[in-house]
Amino acid sequence: MTSHPGFQTPAAPQQNTRQQSAEQTRYAQPGLDRAAHQPYPGAHPTAGAHQPGAVLAAHALTKTYGATVALAGVSIAVRAGEALAIMGASGSGKTTLLHSLAGIITPDSGSIELHGDGGRREMTDMSEAQRTDLRRTEFGFVFQEGMLLPELTALENVALAAMLCGIERKRAEHAAGEWLAAMGLRGMESRRIGELSGGQAQRVAIARAQVTGARIVFADEPTGALDSATSSDVMTALLAATSRAGRSLVVVTHDPEVAARCDRTVRMRDGRILDDSAARA
Repeated sequence: MTSHPGFQTPAAPQQNTRQQSAEQTRYAQPGLDRAAHQPYPGAHPTAGAHQPGAVLAAHALTKTYGATVALAGVSIAVRAGEALAIMGASGSGKTTLLHSLAGIITPDSGSIELHGDGGRREMTDMSEAQRTDLRRTEFGFVFQEGMLLPELTALENVALAAMLCGIERKRAEHAAGEWLAAMGLRGMESRRIGELSGGQAQRVAIARAQVTGARIVFADEPTGALDSATSSDVMTALLAATSRAGRSLVVVTHDPEVAARCDRTVRMRDGRILDDSAARA
């Protein structure tokens, strides 16, 4: 366990390699206590605890857009603390699957179960308001272009996510500052997004995704607009903030190098799962 000022880094999983251990040291793990609505100097309570079974499980998902079949009976589980890569050509259904799992869209049929301290919850039975609440609190998001607000500073972009959960501004900004420092951005808190490099902006997006203590982070081509060296650095930060800390990561990518750094890879074609590396393990 590596100590960092103001908080503790959760113990790394037993299977971590030397590289993963270095990631854990480089990127610290601050967090936010959602129950108390205040930042606390440690990881989310579930971090580091690789609970058995799935945190998110989808069964027989279908989704069509007119005559186009995006999902054709897809079943998949996301395990606690794993990094899951979803790969496939454009139009294979991978982004539709990610958006369904994250509650951004509703599948035409099938079920999606979220498991946690509150027991089993059926997402497809939830109202849009309930799914929106999940996206604010239990889910985090990192997109290809970051989707950060350019008129706000790095600190304000991250703090805003916490404030939308009802955290008062001073505490939200404190937690945001911890996460930016953990992502190697200390001293850049007052910079606007246009004043940051692409890799730095993506690390701001990672901090924003985790400031609320999200249990599951969804990343849609998070390195797609970056060069190979910056891509590797951003992926290191993303893994350290999620699966290496016991949280779950679902990443859609075209990059085989990104997928190779995940624990498991699912390949899709024509709205179906073509291959799951877990089945070969």
